[in-house]
Amino acid sequence: MSKRGYKSRSYTLENLVSTSFNRQYATHATPEKKSKKMLFYLTGLVFAMVGCSYAAVPLYRRFCQATGYGGTVQRRESVEEKIARHVKDGTVTSREIVVQFNADVADGMPWKFVPTQREVRVKPGESALAFYTAENRSSAPITGVSTYNVTPMKAAIYFNKIQCFCFEEQRLLPGEQIDMPVFFYIDPEFETDPKMDGINNLILSYTFFKVSEEN
Repeated sequence: MSKRGYKSRSYTLENLVSTSFNRQYATHATPEKKSKKMLFYLTGLVFAMVGCSYAAVPLYRRFCQATGYGGTVQRRESVEEKIARHVKDGTVTSREIVVQFNADVADGMPWKFVPTQREVRVKPGESALAFYTAENRSSAPITGVSTYNVTPMKAAIYFNKIQCFCFEEQRLLPGEQIDMPVFFYIDPEFETDPKMDGINNLILSYTFFKVSEEN
């Protein structure tokens, strides 16, 4: 009985020593592990933020095209199909719409960016051509990309772009200037939608963002 009891006590003592050692080791190891985990998380966060900054414009484009959010045109029927259908049906109306143009640049973008015309007048079903001008006023080559929207937002679904420079990278050398066309038309269904009553002015706005700068 005494031997079994001694062995039991000895076993318990060994467990206590082992447990105490493990606790001390864990106490010393925990801060180091936490530091490594924190470094890992922070590194991952940095890479995620960088990735998101590069992906922001294409993701915004896909989101807006899918939902029509922000006054961005939601694509359903192709532009070519709509033009062919309305020409065939002879659905060009007499109502005149004034389309005004706006241009902005994001913070840190050293470009001059302006529309070459203030506005155009177009009837639903007719196509129209407008131009924007961009100039790199910095001393380094810069690549930029633009986003756009149409206001009022509820009228954006009727604004169809045939040709546009939005979401396409534009690289300008120092002092270089380019003219960029926007070819568009307003869907004739604009005329028959009661929600469009009283809307005779649309604003097409572009904003240019800096993608990269070469030293």
